[in-house]
Formats: sequence, structure tokens, C-alpha cells
Amino acid sequence: MFRWLAGRGASRRRVAQELSLISPQAWRHAMAGLPFLASLSRQEQEALRDRVAWLLASKVFNGARGLEVTDDIKMAIAIQAALPIMQLDPALYEGWIEIIVYPGGFLIPRSEVHEDGVVAEYMLEASGEAWDGGPVILSWEDSQPGKPQTMNVVIHEFAHKLDLYGGVADGMPSLHAHSDIRPSVWMRVLDAAFDNFGNALDAIEREIPRHIDPESDAASPWYDRLPLDPYAATDPAEFFAVSTEGFFVNPLPLAQALPEWYGLLAQYYRQDPLRRLGFAPHGMR
Repeated sequence: MFRWLAGRGASRRRVAQELSLISPQAWRHAMAGLPFLASLSRQEQEALRDRVAWLLASKVFNGARGLEVTDDIKMAIAIQAALPIMQLDPALYEGWIEIIVYPGGFLIPRSEVHEDGVVAEYMLEASGEAWDGGPVILSWEDSQPGKPQTMNVVIHEFAHKLDLYGGVADGMPSLHAHSDIRPSVWMRVLDAAFDNFGNALDAIEREIPRHIDPESDAASPWYDRLPLDPYAATDPAEFFAVSTEGFFVNPLPLAQALPEWYGLLAQYYRQDPLRRLGFAPHGMR
């Protein structure tokens, strides 16, 4: 009980109990809805199941706006959330206890300070949010299996949790267990990749004809040429989270456009989705 209240992970006994409750049928059903995981080896699936059991034993799921959080919902979210830490210490997800699931998008308050000092407050519709020291909040509509395989709100928000575990949300997760990665190298590669992506986005936006609203779906053919969603250009924290989505869900464009950044992510996560898919380094067969 005290471990749970402190946001620490469940005991090994509790995790083992949760693992024993994951039936082969439930596991196959959940995995079938996430085709980007189809190339996991048997050993990787076993490692992923262990992390899923840890999450189910260590976190409490609560539904919002009348949503009943079923075992299928828990399993689908836990598998996606566990993927980034499949080869890492699950303690990276400690320090908080709750996963809140809404049926669909939800509103979060935001404020913006204008150049004249006036503070504008507004509500922003979101599909996910990760609070520093608090819960992960998800839209089930945007988290459930079957969504387009170019984005993943669960992986995105849990990448923010990895970032926050390292301190402030700045795009650099804790490297205390990675003696092979120097913080200075991480920041150099991150800054270069972030600038490279920002320049690519600027170039794309200059190509969009003036009669096309860049915020409309009509601009998608231009933005689809980018290796990541344009939201990645917001700041380094969002760049890390969006990059992590791409790394696991659609790794080839990221590896081709930003090979050094992809390689650093592979070193950090101790996984190489491209090789799982049968690609050689830099996405070449």
C-alpha cells in the first residue's frame, strides 16, 4: 500500500500475480490490434508482457466522463505504454500512480502571454497530456487500436513521462543508466535534429500555395513529406515525444531523414524497430 501511495512500482510478487492473469487469448487479441508490434520476437514479446504486468500492477486506471475502463482498454493502453521501457528499468515510470481515460478528446486550460503583457486564457482540446508528478490523461478514441499508424498518443505521453523523470521537460530523458550516452552528445544530436526538422518544415510551408490554408487538410500533401508531424517543431520536449512515436510506429522516414537522431534513440531505448522490420541501417534493405 505504501509503495503504491508513494508512486513506486508494485512488488515483484504483485507483478507476478498480474502476469499470471494475462491469458494468451487476451494477449493475442490486444497485439493483433497493434500491427506495428507484429515483428517483435518471442523474447521481445515476453519482455513486453513483463512490463505490461508491471504497469497493470503499479498504476490505477480511472475512467472520466462516464467511460468504463474495461480490461481490454487497460491491456491496449498498457501494451503501448510499456513498449518504450521494454528494455529499460520500469522505475522510469515511477513517481505517479494514475492513468485517466476519457471517451474522446478533452479540454485543458491554457494561457498565453502576448508581447504587450496581456495574458490570454483559453481551453485547448487535447487527446493526451502528461502531468509532472501527476497522471497521464488519454483519449480512448485516439488511443485505441486501429488508429492511423503514423501517430500514437499513448507512446507520445509516456515519452513525456520519461523526459520529466530526467527533470524538466527539455527533450533529454534521464541517462543515469546509460553510461554509453554522454549528456553533451545527446544535446548536440537533439539540437541538430530539431533545427534540421524546423528548417525542413519552413521549406515545406514556403511551398504551400497561398490559396491553400496551411491549417487545413488541403495542406496535408505537403506536410506528409516530413518525417514527423509538424507538431514536433513546437519545442525540444515535443520533438522528443513525437520522434518517439515515429521511432516505434513508423521508423523508416525518421531514420532516413535524421539518421544520427534515430541511432541515438535506438541506443537509448535499446531497441531498433527498423531492424525488426528487416531494414539495414539508415533504412536501406
